[in-house]
Formats: sequence, C-alpha cells, structure tokens
Amino acid sequence: MEDLLDKITEYADNAHGEQMRKYTPERYIVHPIRVMKTCRRFTNDICILSAALLHDVLEDTPVQKNELGDFLKSVMPDDMAHRTLDMVIDLTDVFIKKDYPKLNRRARKANELARLENTSPDSQTIKYADIIDNSIEIVNHDPDFARVFLYECRTNLKKLDKGNKELYNEAWALVNGAIESLAEKKKRTVKKQQK
Repeated sequence: MEDLLDKITEYADNAHGEQMRKYTPERYIVHPIRVMKTCRRFTNDICILSAALLHDVLEDTPVQKNELGDFLKSVMPDDMAHRTLDMVIDLTDVFIKKDYPKLNRRARKANELARLENTSPDSQTIKYADIIDNSIEIVNHDPDFARVFLYECRTNLKKLDKGNKELYNEAWALVNGAIESLAEKKKRTVKKQQK
C-alpha cells in the first residue's frame, strides 16, 4: 500500500508542479498529503486515500479526467481506478468563476453544495478532511476571509452528512469552534476600540 501511495503522491506533486499554498511558502502537495493523513486516521481504504491525494488535481491543474484515469489504471486494478477517479470527480468544483462568470460566490457555492449532496459517503469523508485542513490554514493566516469561509463550511457540513461520522464530528467541532473564537476576538477588538 505504501508503494502505491508514494506513486500517487508523486503523480499529484508533479501535476501541481510549482503551485504553492496560498498562505505559506510550501509546495501545494503538502495540503493533499495532510488531507490523506487525516482520512487515514479513520480508514485504510486505498481508494479513499488515493482520492484524497488527488482531490485537487482535476480542479487546479491541466490534468484531464482521461489522463488521470489512465494513470490510475496503470498503478491499480480497473475497479479501484474507477472508484478513485469517481471520488476525485465528485470533489472537483464544477461551479467555478471562470465557467459561471454571471454567478456571484454565494450562488456558485450554493450550486456546488447541491451537487456535493449527491456525492458518495467516501467522497464526503474526504471533503471533511479537506475542510479541516483548509480551515486551520485560513484561520491562522487570513482571519478576515476565514469568517466567510467558515460559514460556507458550516453550511456544507449541515448538508454533507453521509461520510465517516467521527471525521464529520471533528470537522463540525473545528468549524464551529473557529467561528466562536473569531467572534470572541472581534468582540474584544470592538471593546478595545470603544475605550
């Protein structure tokens, strides 16, 4: 299993190329690896772990579905390759600004949530791990945007409840805790400004 995960990590890293994380001077691959490791605390399902490593490849790189599918078939049995690819497709945003320029962020996110509600429990499990990792990073580095992002995450979690229950609960607690923490910080800031 480790050899396969290493091959998939290398593929994802190469696909993301020189992309860096938005808030830190780290190569992009650190995020999918953290998402995979979070999932791994709850499952050893190789398809879930592989899809976690690849979850942003179709959305954020030039790699197309057929290319990713061909790669997966070269490293795992066809049924596993199809299952993994299906999860990556589930986790790839469809309602993006470039393709839906007339929709504002709120409308795009609402359409995306309606689509995600119909995804598999395994895909939703990966989404929880993605929410956890992104929430931690955004809260630490961009508290102003974090308010928007965390409310979007909470809205998503209210509807995406078919995945691993323990990981769901962890994501729910993290998002709600971060929202409360940011609200407290804002109250303290307002009180200081009023003095």
